Amino acid sequence: MSAQYVCDTGDLEPGEAMRTDIEDADGRPVPVAVVRDNDGRYHAISDTCSHGQVSLSDGEVEDGAIECWLHGSSFDLRTGKPLSLPATQPVPVYPVTVQGDSVLVDVTTTVAANA
Repeated sequence: MSAQYVCDTGDLEPGEAMRTDIEDADGRPVPVAVVRDNDGRYHAISDTCSHGQVSLSDGEVEDGAIECWLHGSSFDLRTGKPLSLPATQPVPVYPVTVQGDSVLVDVTTTVAANA
């Protein structure tokens, strides 16, 4: 399985995020936050905060990070690394491709920057 369509480029304004479920190679849904940062770049990061079962797509997007709305942990959109407590574990980041007006995400691969 490869990259799957998640939205059109016009569906998100800079600084916005949305949740989507993308099927993995085994057909299981993977919750993903599709994020358009303030510079207009698209990112795909796990929608589940590593500190608790909270949707990251409901949080604020700022300075290349998304903040968990419940406890305030921020995660780097490029690496998934936590930038503030209480989260101490990274979340997966997935490759994004923009083809024309379509945003595609591949949940079968994670971005190596998580290391």
